[in-house]
Amino acid sequence: MDRRESLKSIILGSLAGSLVVHGCAPAPEETVSTTGENHFGRTPREKELIEKLNAEQFLNEHELATVTVLCNLILPPLEPYGGIVEAEVPEFIEFMAKDIPEVQTLLRGGLMWLDHKSNTEYELEFKSAAEDQQKEILDGIAFYDPYTPIQKQPMEIQFFSLMRNLTLTGYYTSKVGIEELGYKGNMPNIWDGVPQEVLDQHGVSYDEEWLAKCIDQSKRGIIAEWDEDGNLLT
Repeated sequence: MDRRESLKSIILGSLAGSLVVHGCAPAPEETVSTTGENHFGRTPREKELIEKLNAEQFLNEHELATVTVLCNLILPPLEPYGGIVEAEVPEFIEFMAKDIPEVQTLLRGGLMWLDHKSNTEYELEFKSAAEDQQKEILDGIAFYDPYTPIQKQPMEIQFFSLMRNLTLTGYYTSKVGIEELGYKGNMPNIWDGVPQEVLDQHGVSYDEEWLAKCIDQSKRGIIAEWDEDGNLLT
């Protein structure tokens, strides 16, 4: 299994519990709306918060450019799907930084550390350094003692761990990343009725006329219709 396949396995196994805890849960009295532009099941409170956060700016132009370079190193583009730019991962990270203020200091501090380290080693900002120089810097913070809690690791290691999680989450929850995963969503399968042994066990059987209407797979795309008495027509 190559590195990208390993990352995909990790994100599929852990995505549900990673950043979800920071989301906004609907209040009991609120009704989820699926109508209107870009609601996508958001409550009015959630939609208002999203609009507020989108109107704010946390990362400056230089920081966003550095984030883009770093994300591309963490997860390089893969044809024909595209990469973190097409998946708008930097924009996702910008949004998450505003939605989760407690990560802002770590995020900004880590970006400053990258530039300081790169300037010290190569007299260049991180985003302007050669790729092999950038990777050499990242090799020093990408691997750490797994027996030491991440909260007790040096700031730069915590930063890279955060960026790796955000990059994978942003990419594999985007349209681009989902296409790479091959996830098709909920799709209808073929149902040919209750197994005969189960019917025999309960002493029941299908009506042949009903079977002709319901189990004919050539008609599986036809929407069912009933008469006023509740009898199935098609």
